[in-house]
Amino acid sequence: MILFVPVKLKEIFEKGKEYPWEKPKRCPVCKSCRVWGHGFVTACFDGFSEPLFIKLYRCDDCHSVIRIRPAGYFSRFQASIEIIKRSISSKIEEGKWLSGISRTRQNHWFRAFCRKMKAYFGLVPLKPDAFNRLLKEGTIPVSRAI
Repeated sequence: MILFVPVKLKEIFEKGKEYPWEKPKRCPVCKSCRVWGHGFVTACFDGFSEPLFIKLYRCDDCHSVIRIRPAGYFSRFQASIEIIKRSISSKIEEGKWLSGISRTRQNHWFRAFCRKMKAYFGLVPLKPDAFNRLLKEGTIPVSRAI
């Protein structure tokens, strides 16, 4: 179970395991209030030279492990949603990739986006607003999963 929360990555980087994570009041799965700290896991994010410590929690009743994830990031992605969206918009509107980000990564996002567009909306012209349409459908626009 992933719980998205608004946090500042820079603070997490600076404080490491000492970052004051806010414990969920209830388990998102069973609504139990018996949620306890369950250690840390490391996760990589763009702009940081080393992995950041991300807090885990565990529910005593249903045994679910709750992983905290910064809001503004897709699950399993190191780049922020905004950067990914800008990259795709740049490729559609201007025909070029953003500078400072690997072309291979941007191409990976773009190809997955095109594939999702075809799966959800059929063969339609690519438009930057399609990113938001896919988000409204409840899917990650650049995920390879359909």
